[in-house]
Amino acid sequence: MRLTTTLASGMVLAALFATTLLPNQAVAASSRKSWVVQKIYTYNHPFAVNLPDELATKMTKMAASAFSFYRGTAHLFYEDTKNTAVWPASWYTNTATNGVWVDGDMHLQNLGGFRDTNDNAVFDTNDFDEGYWGSYTWDLRRMAVAILLAAEENGIGSSDRQKLVKSFIDSYAAQIADFKGNDSELTYRLTISNTNGIVKDTIQAADGKTRASLLAKYTAVNSGQRSFLTINGSLQPVDNATFSSINSAMPGYISSIASSKRKSNSYYQLKDAALRLGSGTGSLGRYRYYLLIEGPSTANGDDVILEMKQETNSAVAIAATGTMPAWTYDYHNGERVVKSMKALLTNTDILAGYNTLNGLPFFLRERSPYQEDFDYTLLTSYTKFNDAVQYMGKVVAKNHALADKDYDATLIPFSMDKEITDVINGDIAGLKTETLNYALSYASQVKQDYADFMSAKNSGAVLY
Repeated sequence: MRLTTTLASGMVLAALFATTLLPNQAVAASSRKSWVVQKIYTYNHPFAVNLPDELATKMTKMAASAFSFYRGTAHLFYEDTKNTAVWPASWYTNTATNGVWVDGDMHLQNLGGFRDTNDNAVFDTNDFDEGYWGSYTWDLRRMAVAILLAAEENGIGSSDRQKLVKSFIDSYAAQIADFKGNDSELTYRLTISNTNGIVKDTIQAADGKTRASLLAKYTAVNSGQRSFLTINGSLQPVDNATFSSINSAMPGYISSIASSKRKSNSYYQLKDAALRLGSGTGSLGRYRYYLLIEGPSTANGDDVILEMKQETNSAVAIAATGTMPAWTYDYHNGERVVKSMKALLTNTDILAGYNTLNGLPFFLRERSPYQEDFDYTLLTSYTKFNDAVQYMGKVVAKNHALADKDYDATLIPFSMDKEITDVINGDIAGLKTETLNYALSYASQVKQDYADFMSAKNSGAVLY
């Protein structure tokens, strides 16, 4: 049941809905092993014919911890989100704020450090596979659960874990309110100058990298020609037929880039291609290629690596089927991811685009030399973790504020910073309580699902 904060009195709510499960009521975790196994199988099985070893790697990664399992099962989160009889929708929403452009898979490792196209070293969102339209609270809830699971894994105590979730929501609510009534979200960024702790370290690490180092990691020059290395479990050469198919798909990719940002055709000349293995968690099992292209000159030192990643329907659509009509992304999930990236970020990769290979949709962007993953395992104290979640709250607020009429008023005609601030209506304490109680209940369910997954995996159940 969806309620807005126009129903302000907790006593009235309690009286009206005494027999209904409310968003801030705890839900006891229950074993649902057969359901978990069936959902994991159904989601992953379509990819089993092509890349079964990658799915085996995915299951191994998911077995590492409850947080790793959570990373690999966004689809379970949205299956539950759809089931509002058990996992009630937020009170702090209305029609407008149920149509926010969300990242869809907010967790600690979908943010990191990188340079944007204006050479600003920033900390921001770096994964957009699940980008879609839904309730802004879904990004908050998914991140809140991730915070609890990752903090517990890092040895942070229960009381402090709860404080971290509240701190994240505080930061989000304050930042989204700061954006209301102005356009400051258009230039807002987290940089070395306004961050500290592990987040600042992550930005500095990204900024200190070089193109030469990236090329040396994945490629080598032989007889004057640069090509990909073969790296066991990481990079595998493609056969001639696959290379030819990728090359034939390049014009479609080039034409997907706006003409104002498109470079000469020689820039995109395909020199080599390789299958990327073992990268990520949730997307393992889908094709992911590295493409070596010519870049600005015929010199080997400025070659560019593109990542070409197979896309599928957003997991968010499980809970919000049709909320983002397929015509808005021309029925192409690669285009949906490109648009999500451009909506949620400023100064986005000018090489971002999409194409189709063997009937499958792909998203392409530069494998930037200047990027650094965020290492949540370094958050070994409450202070370190709290610094990080406050910045994460700001990033999520920036995402939601940007991805509205600022991006494309024909798609989302609202000012989401205004709509979200207004629907919270000053009751940040209530939003914190609701989100925390949801996260505590759901984190408990994730841990139970993880235990059931491990039992099934260890007993040889077919998971894909």
